[in-house]
This record gives sequence, C-alpha cells and structure tokens, in this order.
Amino acid sequence: MAKKKKAVRRKKTAAKSIGLSVDQIRVTSDTNVRELSNAVEADEGAVLGAYSDPYGGTAVLLVALPIDRVEPTPYQRDPSDPHVKRLMTVIEKVGRFLDPLVLVRQDEGYWTPNGNHRLQAMRKLGARSIVGLLVADPDVAFKILALNTEKAHNVKEKSLETIRMARALSGRKAGSEADYAFEFEQAPYLTLGAAYEERRALSGGAYHPVLRRIDNFLDEPIAKALKERERRAAKVLKLDDAVSKVVAALKERGLTSPYLKPFVVARVNPIRFSKSTEFDFDDVMDRMIGAANKFNVERVKQEDVAKVGGGAPPEE
Repeated sequence: MAKKKKAVRRKKTAAKSIGLSVDQIRVTSDTNVRELSNAVEADEGAVLGAYSDPYGGTAVLLVALPIDRVEPTPYQRDPSDPHVKRLMTVIEKVGRFLDPLVLVRQDEGYWTPNGNHRLQAMRKLGARSIVGLLVADPDVAFKILALNTEKAHNVKEKSLETIRMARALSGRKAGSEADYAFEFEQAPYLTLGAAYEERRALSGGAYHPVLRRIDNFLDEPIAKALKERERRAAKVLKLDDAVSKVVAALKERGLTSPYLKPFVVARVNPIRFSKSTEFDFDDVMDRMIGAANKFNVERVKQEDVAKVGGGAPPEE
C-alpha cells in the first residue's frame, strides 16, 4: 500500500547558530587529507588548498587536475549538447572558469557527480586542466540528484540515473532500498528507470503522477528490490502498450494534440478523483491496463482533449 507521508515542518534555527566559524574552516583534522593530497600529486594534479566544510565540518580539497583524469559518474544522465554549447559561450565571453566541479576519487581517476556539463564544455574548449572541490567521502557520488542544480533533470534523466545508482549500490553495499530514499528521491524513478532501460522512447512523464501515488520505497535489500522494480516496470510497459494503441486509434480519427497520451492515461486512471492515500500498486495498474484495453475511442471528441491542454506534456 502506498502511504502518504506527513509533511515534516522544518524547525526554526537561530541565525548564526550552525556550522563552523571562519577560523575553524581554515583548518581540517581529517586523517584522510594527507593520503588524498598525496594521491592528487601522484596523479599529476595539485592541491591548491584544504578546508573544513562550513556546514558539516568535513574536509574538502581545492584541486587542479589534468582534465583527462576526470569523468562523470557512470550512472548519470548524458550531457545536453545545447547546454554544453551555452556554457562554452559563457566561459569564452567571461574568459574565466569560476564554478569548480564536485569531485570524488575513484580507483586511479576522479568522478564528478555534479559538473559534467562544465567538464564537457571545458574539454570542447580545449582546456588542459580543470579545478574542482575534492570530497574525501566517495559516497557523495550517489547524491547526484540532490547535488545537481546546474540543469533541471526531466523524468527520463532522473529515472535512468536512479536505477543506475541502485544497480551500482546493489553490487557494493548492504541495506534496503528504503535506506537510500534520499539518494533516490522518489520511488517511481526506480520503476520508471527500469522501464526506460527496456524502452528509451517511453513517455514516462505521462505515468509519473499516478506512480507517485501508488509506488513506495521497498524495505528489501537493493538486489532483491531491483527484481521487484523490473516486475513493476513490465506492468508500466504493458500499460504503455495499451495506451499507445488508444492514442494511435484517436489519431486515426483525426484527433491531434501533444497531450493525447496524458489524456488517455487520465481517463483510465481509477484513482484520479480518489482522496485515499493508500493504494495497491498491482491493483491500480491492472485496472488501468484493463480500462485501456476497453477504451472506446468513438466517444472522445476533440474538445475533450483540448481541455487537458493546460497541463504539462510528458517530460522527455
């Protein structure tokens, strides 16, 4: 059953009561700093400075690295070419690179969980080196969705990154899927991610609203939870097959709109007007698949579709 979580009010914090003072930031007592600094120098890089994070107090190194030593985390989204080109133009016009990457050391190289577009822009500009903030904790690489604010993710990108993170975590860490709720952000991204792996052209944005109401994080080990995500993804794809047939039939009748798929999904959604906060995933999906298979396109008018035109189309 999907349960609605109660909103947690953020406690008011007195001004200037959290974190480190300027003098405390200037020094770091992390024992990993020396080892990490030596690794950077061995990798033909340079440590430009070290400090303690002003909020959490953890060690951060400001480093310069040969640009070919840095790669994006393997499970994050592909870079957007238009965004990379915009960054290239801005860097050239300003004549400065002022936004360091976030870095973690991985094996013999470095990963950036936040900064791939900046990295690609500098590479295409022909830069020899890159500057970044090197964090001692490699698990920061799994905080991609929380860290990445340079370009908003769409549903497809978030879903693929999330399922890739889950697969990476299943091979290296214990714990349940629910233990990584912060890293994964939303349970539907895992289900949609598994679906996108099978069908990259899936319009996941059309199904995301209903999945948010019926899909929860699982209290199962990640490896076992992945199997369940693949099973749920198969139902999403089955529903998509049925909905796509309805959309094709509506187009044959001359109905045209970029909102046809969201329109059909809304029509077959049995909990659309329900005020309940608990639903069974399989029950809702099976009812939607059944309704889509029985959908009567003859009863749909162009003005019916036009009424949903104010909503956002699928995020792809």
